[in-house]
Amino acid sequence: MTLATIHSRALAGIDAPPVTIEVHLSNGLPSLSIVGMPETAVRESRDRVRSAIINGRFQFPQQRITINLAPADLPKEGGRFDLPIALGILAASGQIPDERLLAIEFIGELSLTGELRPVRGVLPTLLATAKAGRELLLPAANVAEAALTQQAKSYVAADLLSVCAFLHGQQSLPENDVIQSQVEPDYADMRDVRGQPGARRALEIAAAGGHSLLFCGPPGTGKTMLATRLPGILPPMTDAEALASAAIQSITGNGFEVGRWRQRPFRSPHHTASGVALVGGGSQPKPGEISLAHQGVLFLDELPEFDRRVLEVLREPIESGVIMVSRAANQAEFPAEFQLVAAMNPCPCGYLGQSRCHCSAEQVRRYRAKISGPLLDRLDILLEVPPVEHRLLRLADDEPMPEPSERIRQRVIAARAHQLARGGQINARLTQNKMAEFCRLSDADAALLEQAIAKLGLSARAYHRIIKVARTIADLADSDAILTTHLTEAIGYRRLDTVS
Repeated sequence: MTLATIHSRALAGIDAPPVTIEVHLSNGLPSLSIVGMPETAVRESRDRVRSAIINGRFQFPQQRITINLAPADLPKEGGRFDLPIALGILAASGQIPDERLLAIEFIGELSLTGELRPVRGVLPTLLATAKAGRELLLPAANVAEAALTQQAKSYVAADLLSVCAFLHGQQSLPENDVIQSQVEPDYADMRDVRGQPGARRALEIAAAGGHSLLFCGPPGTGKTMLATRLPGILPPMTDAEALASAAIQSITGNGFEVGRWRQRPFRSPHHTASGVALVGGGSQPKPGEISLAHQGVLFLDELPEFDRRVLEVLREPIESGVIMVSRAANQAEFPAEFQLVAAMNPCPCGYLGQSRCHCSAEQVRRYRAKISGPLLDRLDILLEVPPVEHRLLRLADDEPMPEPSERIRQRVIAARAHQLARGGQINARLTQNKMAEFCRLSDADAALLEQAIAKLGLSARAYHRIIKVARTIADLADSDAILTTHLTEAIGYRRLDTVS
């Protein structure tokens, strides 16, 4: 036999499209050519594969070897095709049987000794393989990540020799055992936050309804401390959410840390981050901070210090929950359902209205203007965080401890259960039709909201966001209807004079 076909998977954003590797041996001067849009790492596989085959005590064919990676218009990158290319050469030269090759897909990078090294993107590959009705053979170093899902059957191997012995029927390979993580995520606790009842309340509302939130206040008021505790009061991740989050982490250069399974991501990029760092990019698009925060929290500290053009990229994913990264040759769509929490000072020095502040009115105006109106319009809750009273900082034994995260989390879980049972969505994601059905206001409350919108000069988008926040406040109060107290509290979260 001089022709062999092997199945594998490439990476294209969060997807793992199929790649058919065809290996043909023909007469002529010994050579090896790879076609099908291979990147540099794929072209270099010829040397790794040759050494791995020879060091495995196989014979490297002294013929003209042509390797086609189909489809030809799909870019291929990384060392994940080393193993299938090596198996294709061995099968085409008759050194291994080809009976089982059509039912199994292969990924793995080869060392010069034939050892299999780990690759990124195992979770998307595994899920796509299962959907295609095949099994996956992957490096043993990826076993922990692959074992996070029950949806696919896979084998793990340590080296090329083990794979060949398996295909010959001389050796069995271990199958993945599903790992059920029993380790509780280690989140920062709300009991560490002293004072700030208004900010604690706003954070609970944001968690219950999935709302975006902006804290504004002088330095040292606990804005960052509060933001870092949001993941600890969010509901536990479902299997689908955990897999979606892990799959995005899996395709990054660092890969997915198995110890963070079911832990909601908390991403806090520095204010010098570029737009590409937030959105994602590269010749082969990779996810940015927006997508890495999928099903978790994206925290932007010192919001006005970010480049304004960088902040504007947040406008689309805040509402759509996805981000499209387009480059000259490729484009990729990444999920981006994150909760945005931002923090800022009221002026460049941070102490507006205090004796130590020397900022002029023009400096304050320019500082606030760094955040565009359309971006603020897309935030649900805007809250001023005042300085903490010094007496609350004392750790006296007779002082009552602040409420812990677990107690708040139970209320958040109950409120979200109401939302999911009622409309199948959290309140922040309600469509116009579902708002009309589940967020009805009395005539008096509707008139009150219209007056508030006119007085505060808010947009139609802010009008609907106020109603969604009011619906969440009602859910926390276990109320089927939105009452006047719920609506007035929601309106209060749009009256942040320091950013108006």
